[in-house]
Amino acid sequence: MHIFILKAMDHSIETLSPCEMVAIPRARVLELTGRPAVARALCWSNLVDEATLREWLVNLGQRDAVQRIAHLFCELHLRLASVGLVRDGEFSLPISQSELGDTMGLSTVHVNRALQSLRRQGLIGLVLTIPDIDRLRKFGGFNPNYLHLEGGKTDRSPTGGVRPG
Repeated sequence: MHIFILKAMDHSIETLSPCEMVAIPRARVLELTGRPAVARALCWSNLVDEATLREWLVNLGQRDAVQRIAHLFCELHLRLASVGLVRDGEFSLPISQSELGDTMGLSTVHVNRALQSLRRQGLIGLVLTIPDIDRLRKFGGFNPNYLHLEGGKTDRSPTGGVRPG
């Protein structure tokens, strides 16, 4: 939606693995936003983006390297679990320590030390097994509320009010 509103992005987006993209013409987006359910979904998506940005600012500004990485692993675990890609606490994370460092604002050496620390504490395994997600969440200061994974769904109460679903 950012490019639709601003006509040009002030940043780039890069993927670490192959993906498919779809270009949606501006006229089609305008047409779709006239549908209340679509407009609501786009608004919800924007709110999640903003909440994620706030959480990442806290991550970079207040957590040490080990906690930052723990927090990222908790976020990835929850996101991937919500789409069925976590099995027995394990999920695939095909990135290098250098890419992880770029993501977390850390040097590769610092990432390596942080990963070793998480392994020594029994919080992660070599294949990124998370044996105790609750303990890792506590350590990383992870509260999943900012992800709003319920999809912005609401239930209408008999009195007409809206309450989270």
